[in-house]
Amino acid sequence: MSVRAGEPGVQVPAPPPAHTPHVPDSEGPQAVRHTSSPASSETADASARNGEFAPYASAAWPRLVRTAHLLTGDLREAEDLVRTTLARVRARWRRIPRDDVDFYVRRSLVRTHLGRTRRRRAARLLTPLVPERARRSLPAPAGAVGRGDALGRALAALPARRRAVVVLRHWEGLGEAEIAQLLGCSAGTVKAHARRGLAALRAHPSLVARLAAPSVASSPARRYPVSGARS
Repeated sequence: MSVRAGEPGVQVPAPPPAHTPHVPDSEGPQAVRHTSSPASSETADASARNGEFAPYASAAWPRLVRTAHLLTGDLREAEDLVRTTLARVRARWRRIPRDDVDFYVRRSLVRTHLGRTRRRRAARLLTPLVPERARRSLPAPAGAVGRGDALGRALAALPARRRAVVVLRHWEGLGEAEIAQLLGCSAGTVKAHARRGLAALRAHPSLVARLAAPSVASSPARRYPVSGARS
């Protein structure tokens, strides 16, 4: 038997009230107004990271130019090399872990230099095939300017990769494993380059004459690795 609402003596229960979940005050409208979207959080994080680059570049500039000068033998080219390196680092700054910044910058500096050296070597090999007029526009070899000091001449005589190992090992103070990571080779290769490079520096006429000079005691040459650096 069906029962219709409204018949005498029949009570129809009222429907239960709709369930409204309790929202704490901290999760209410005020919280919504202060919650940023993922996109805005990423933008703020990117801005903060980008803001870290300028102080880092300013502080690292003297050290990087010194290293680049030892690699290239030319101050202007060294500064250009550092500018190119920092521009590449700046483009990837957000993705570089903060603990790996120095490693990444050194690797970029050395690899950019080695790439330029390879291109110049290829240009020199092709020079005999280039017409005389075109030769005048070819860039000067790396280190053609600024080899006035003995160390610069000795370093310039080393192959580019060996020179990079010597500079990183004896001026930057990096270990063999770190240099191997930077150059993408084995630690044994680094050790061989360092040993042969140091031997070549010690035997180079410019440094032999410099070390034999009477003023060597007060000369900056005392800081050169050829006078007894670690190998």
